Amino acid sequence: MTELKVAVIPGDGIGPEITEAAVAVMQAAAKKFGLSLSHDSAPAAAAAVDQGLPPLPDHTLKLCQQSDAILCGPFGDPRWDNAPPSERPERAKLTLRKTFDLYANLRPVKPVPALIAASPLKRELIDGTDILIVRELTGGLYFSEPRGYFEDAQGRYGVNTMKYHAWEVERIGKVAFEAAQLRRKRVHSADKANALEVMQLWRETIQKLHDSSYSEVELKHIFIDNCCMQLVSRPKDFDVIVAGNMFGDILSDIGAQLTGSLGMLPSASLGKGVPLFEPVHGSAPDITGTGKANPLAMILTAGMLFTHAAKRPDIGEAIDNAVAKALDKGLRTADIARGDGVKVVGCKEMGEAVLAALEG
Repeated sequence: MTELKVAVIPGDGIGPEITEAAVAVMQAAAKKFGLSLSHDSAPAAAAAVDQGLPPLPDHTLKLCQQSDAILCGPFGDPRWDNAPPSERPERAKLTLRKTFDLYANLRPVKPVPALIAASPLKRELIDGTDILIVRELTGGLYFSEPRGYFEDAQGRYGVNTMKYHAWEVERIGKVAFEAAQLRRKRVHSADKANALEVMQLWRETIQKLHDSSYSEVELKHIFIDNCCMQLVSRPKDFDVIVAGNMFGDILSDIGAQLTGSLGMLPSASLGKGVPLFEPVHGSAPDITGTGKANPLAMILTAGMLFTHAAKRPDIGEAIDNAVAKALDKGLRTADIARGDGVKVVGCKEMGEAVLAALEG
């Protein structure tokens, strides 16, 4: 690819701050490596609702449809926590995932050496950890029907449904196995097959796919509760973890503690349509406008955008290295400021440090 068009959705809370830092790095990286880059911004979620627009305005969706990739900040605002599910700002991201059939969410968990002290886990547990969590993103409990609020003789109640067709499990399984082929050839499939029929189907389908097409990859089935425990007690045992929508969501947040902060976790959502790239963390309304936000997950997310959307892993690697160099200098935002000899900086200064490391 010689030209890359990116739709930028800054999002809510700290989203605009960290997006500004990431876009600056993205522009510098493209220039350094001779890649033509263009980008336009549009609102979604609470930023759109505050303008009297729906959570995903038509013009925002159109911009995304006309782009090669979507760089998306965090969504969410506590002012809308009591709104009906279909009207909550976060619904915009679910709509984007469904519209573009972005069924595979890749969440790497690889602690930066300079930040090992920032993790609450012991160094010997996490040093050398390198995990890829592959989360199914368009099915399961977050999308299946029926869902909603209802009422019967006993009163009001809520319903969500966990449903997977075998083909949905098979296609996310393929992503996991093919990723493992390029890594250490080991997959853990996390399920709850001892209690849920849908997870029994999940396990059967993953096993059948493995036996028919990926027998050279080691496959282990693991119950989700045990997987959570092992992730913090024996993280180096894992290479690729594949899980359903809700379970993958939980596992990746646990994985964030291996890196020291949710502010360090990027993600890529891939599928049949325009890919979407976003940090794993939320909008952090409590620190919005204070300058304390950590932009590194968003910057690392921009790196994943180059790797997966532009097919330029060399640019993605350069951004990863620039982040590591900035951290090696002892610079830390407040959420990762642990250990001796560190200097606490704000969002803007951290972004500028990564930019300097990239351009140096």
